[in-house]
Amino acid sequence: MRTFVFQTKVLTMTDPQPLCPQHVPEVPLPSAPLAAVVAQVRFPPILAIGQPDALGAMAGFQECLRSTYPHLAEHHTHHIDVTEASHADVRRSLVWRLSDSGDQSPTWRVSLAQDFVALETREYNSRTDFLARLTTVIDAVATCFHPVNATRLGLRYVNRLSGTAETKVSDMVRPEVLGIIAGTNNALRHLQSSLVHTMMHAHFLAPDDDMVLARWGILPPNTTHDPNLIDPIDIKSWILDMDMSTTREHRFAASTLVNTATSFTKCLYWLFREMVTDEFLRHHGGKL
Repeated sequence: MRTFVFQTKVLTMTDPQPLCPQHVPEVPLPSAPLAAVVAQVRFPPILAIGQPDALGAMAGFQECLRSTYPHLAEHHTHHIDVTEASHADVRRSLVWRLSDSGDQSPTWRVSLAQDFVALETREYNSRTDFLARLTTVIDAVATCFHPVNATRLGLRYVNRLSGTAETKVSDMVRPEVLGIIAGTNNALRHLQSSLVHTMMHAHFLAPDDDMVLARWGILPPNTTHDPNLIDPIDIKSWILDMDMSTTREHRFAASTLVNTATSFTKCLYWLFREMVTDEFLRHHGGKL
């Protein structure tokens, strides 16, 4: 008697494959809906940065950037750690902030704490301009405080559509991205009129095991999905927030870090173009 053994292939979910961003020619948007762009570099703590009386190196750092960011302020943050015994440990830290104006909403700001430096803007002009400014900031930290390595690099773009743009979101964003709010012919259109708030979250594996966190959806008036970065406005809006990061250790040098940040800008722009339509570009002044 013969025994026949049949081998069958079991189909299972495979591990996620990294994004494969393609080169996409950049289309400048004169009225780009960017609410904020932030780059942050983290490094092992340098205690001298957080000491108000250690002003020598801080004075040198300010001098490197003062012509562009002339306003200096101290900002104190508080961190609360709760132990298993419900004991609250409150830690206070100092963040130095240099900005291009002294009001409450500067268009450009540099933040320096004992374990990170960040560059933030609400008037993003171009990829080239932002990366040049980031190079100057990283060079200033390297010159004045000499971190040996960077433990994390993150780059974040937050778009916000409001007013007329928000009412046209179904024309400007691909329906596969919009989900329940996609178009008036959506099978779930009977739910759309009752929708107050929706926020999608997606994690994408990027090249070199880096990660992209993308969030998008409708915000009702006077709300924000991130109070530390985006101020609420008094009308409904639609948010597209993309944050790419790496925790691979890098040498703390502008040439190395900005090279990585440059690859991030290209990947995030490709992802942005995958999610929006040509109407998005035309609406904001893009020439196709």
